[in-house]
Amino acid sequence: MQVIVGVDNIHQSLQNPVLTIGNFDGVHRGHQALFEKVKEWAKKLNGQSVVMTFNPHPVEVLFPGKGPRFITSHERKLELIAASGVDAVIVIPFSREFSQISARGFVEDLLVGKIGVKALIVGHDYRFGHKREGDIDLLKQLGREFGFEVDTLDGIRVGDKLVSSTIIRQLIQKGQVVEANTLLGRPFEVIGPVVSGRKRGASLLGFPTANLRLPLQVSPSSGVYVVEVEMGGTRYAGAANIGTSPTFNNGEMSLEVHILDFSRDIYGDTIIVRFLDRLRDEKKFSGPAELTEQIRKDVVKTREFFASAR
Repeated sequence: MQVIVGVDNIHQSLQNPVLTIGNFDGVHRGHQALFEKVKEWAKKLNGQSVVMTFNPHPVEVLFPGKGPRFITSHERKLELIAASGVDAVIVIPFSREFSQISARGFVEDLLVGKIGVKALIVGHDYRFGHKREGDIDLLKQLGREFGFEVDTLDGIRVGDKLVSSTIIRQLIQKGQVVEANTLLGRPFEVIGPVVSGRKRGASLLGFPTANLRLPLQVSPSSGVYVVEVEMGGTRYAGAANIGTSPTFNNGEMSLEVHILDFSRDIYGDTIIVRFLDRLRDEKKFSGPAELTEQIRKDVVKTREFFASAR
């Protein structure tokens, strides 16, 4: 997949580009359905399928510190878009200046003048331009004027839930990772380097842990989870605790992962932790012995989960 940062860096004309536009946080099932429709149109027009997205996220620029924590980092978002099979991504460096572009100017100067769009595929509630002044009716009018097709996609539902980044974020924050994963179309994941912890896992409790600093993205609520850990292309079963370790009065949120049947030193290695199910709430125990016994039970349940999933 070709990644183009800024429309001024389109040095070679895209072939009959079929475009979709959005932030695509989480690259969930609704986004994936949109990408499929873009690829269908591109095939019909003998063109290239193109995704336009923004970095930083517009909320970070227009409302600093007030936006939600995101489901995926920008880098991971690009990887997931690439995995969907589109031909190219155009990343717009979002700024306050960019936010001032009118709806007509956005279409005429950027989409038509710089990209040469032949078809635009967007969600049914898509808005664009300064203060979100543009809507689908205006988009279709501009499409007729400048000679490009406009198609829309209704919201995707899974069961009784509409698939949206907002709803997925809410589910993750409540610890409802199974439901969130269903809407995402894959497990929610946290990616980061293994850092030095408090050295209690192996020496005091008998269960060594890989410790990660929680990244600046949405996080599941405190509790114990069944997880899959990937490093170096190999996947392992594990159990993870998110919380403040109240038995030891730590006070600071952390993510500690016990990887089953694993003993290698991985300090500094980057791992992917995928959340598969929630086992229980985090709680304060009377001391290390009681906590160790509970961890044993958590590990048994984790093994049962993976055994039943085979």
